[in-house]
Amino acid sequence: AVVSTQSTGFEVSDVVFKSEDTETGSKNQRKICALFSGKTSGFEVVHGLLDRIMLSLSEKNYSIRASEESMFFTGRGADILLGTEKIGHLGILHPEVLENFEISLPCSVLEMSLEPFV
Repeated sequence: AVVSTQSTGFEVSDVVFKSEDTETGSKNQRKICALFSGKTSGFEVVHGLLDRIMLSLSEKNYSIRASEESMFFTGRGADILLGTEKIGHLGILHPEVLENFEISLPCSVLEMSLEPFV
């Protein structure tokens, strides 16, 4: 039997946030999330997915810049910008995050709001 040492995950879903600006006290935001886990972190896989998503949306006005998000390995995270607005992030998860979720292999993730495109 062949045991896979690689995992992927992908989801598009609404995420609920608290909001004092609404009558209900909350608002939904459509997000996309992807994860790659394997013998290597697979950062190039999630970065390639970002490029493919933007190509599918015919969006050329996006970029990435270094991120200070603590969930990422130092120097291995990036914010996703649409123009000058941050709409998400991607990167290699910090070993402490992996340990907290009992994940034994390196992981790269992508999370991005789809609201600007809806």
